[in-house]
Amino acid sequence: MDQPDTRFVWDGEVAIAYQVVGDGAIDLLHLPGPLLSNLDLQWDHPLHARFLERLASFSRLIMVDRRGWGTSDRVTPGTFPPLETAADDLTAVLDTVGSPRAALFACSESAWVATIAAATYPDRFSALILYEASANYLRTDETPWNFTLEELEADESTWVSWGTMDFAESWSREFDPSLAGDRTAVEHVARMMRGTIGPGGGLAEYRLYCTTDVRAILPTIQVPTLVLYRPAFGLTWTEGPTWTEGSRYVASKIPGARLVELPGADYTPWAGESDALLDEIEEFLTGVRPVPESDRALATVLFTDIVESTTKAADIGDAAWKRLVAAHHERIRAELARHRGCEVDTAGDGFFATFDGPARAVRCALAATEAVRDLGVEIRAGVHTGEVELDGDAVRGIAVHIGARVAGQAGPSQVMASQTVKDLVAGSGLQFEDAGEHELKGIPDRWRLYRVVA
Repeated sequence: MDQPDTRFVWDGEVAIAYQVVGDGAIDLLHLPGPLLSNLDLQWDHPLHARFLERLASFSRLIMVDRRGWGTSDRVTPGTFPPLETAADDLTAVLDTVGSPRAALFACSESAWVATIAAATYPDRFSALILYEASANYLRTDETPWNFTLEELEADESTWVSWGTMDFAESWSREFDPSLAGDRTAVEHVARMMRGTIGPGGGLAEYRLYCTTDVRAILPTIQVPTLVLYRPAFGLTWTEGPTWTEGSRYVASKIPGARLVELPGADYTPWAGESDALLDEIEEFLTGVRPVPESDRALATVLFTDIVESTTKAADIGDAAWKRLVAAHHERIRAELARHRGCEVDTAGDGFFATFDGPARAVRCALAATEAVRDLGVEIRAGVHTGEVELDGDAVRGIAVHIGARVAGQAGPSQVMASQTVKDLVAGSGLQFEDAGEHELKGIPDRWRLYRVVA
């Protein structure tokens, strides 16, 4: 899906940025959380883009940067408008795109704007979807799980490093554990932070959050409402049920609201197990739960590499080694084609391929071993059958790691197979020798392996 153009609607003297994508029968206005809101930058990371594309697959998706954020006009720190002004901006966008009525999907603090908009303009919003919503942040007798004023003020110091990689890394560890350690994702988060608002503006908005309270509005909402939250979020770094109770409270106060617990521990909606969240939204709006696309399948994996390649390269020199590797690749690929193998990856002198049958994979490995022999090299190969995860052209999962470890146990011109492969090819005419039990690095338990008899 191509990234849509960013356009603007003027509400008074302020330009509000929006994008429209998709052609579904339902108009869905999406208001992201305030900390990661930039219409242009949101498409830069595949997980983020996939989340938006999935929303657009069943709707005409209308995305908005609130005034003061992202690509909309910024405001002077300390002069953020009241929430009802932001709600009015939403109706201005709907007017501009020709939407008489839309469902409204808002995340975290944006839920405050969404609740006001849905309560004030029930004729413009057909449904309300809130993710990780809270009615207020300040502790009260009715919301004793919230923060004290002292705790909220103490948190202001975090804004000093807002938008830096250090801050984004800390954020990911606490708020989005599935992204922690993924530098590309963390860099995206850091860019989104900087592209959403500056440290001074963010601190001013944070202070506004600390005094915001929409409890009185919740009972006045009459449109169908879905409240989504991940109960595991925050359990690793907060004391008490702050986030969980906030969503439960909101759902309990909106007449007829449906509360759904989601798997995962990430705060950002597009991080982690986003499909569960998207499934709930699609079913709520369309009445039909999507049939999950199969991203797992049974496959046989084959790994090969040249034995003692470093020594061989040093002996014959770089130029000759390059020609040798090219000839090796040509012959391996010819055998893959003959045995219906699918090349997944080639790194240096090694191949990773998948097959739809273990016998073909074993025979390909045997043929490849013979095919490169007259080049003056020997290869080793490992074969394993198991469930793999399919992600576009990528193939992942524990079965892939096992296959690589099985190959590591093979000697020169040997094809090593797992017990699973041996059992599945019974009656094929292939013969095996017991190679004993092995510990495979990073793989639980001990594994019985077999050498294929050529």
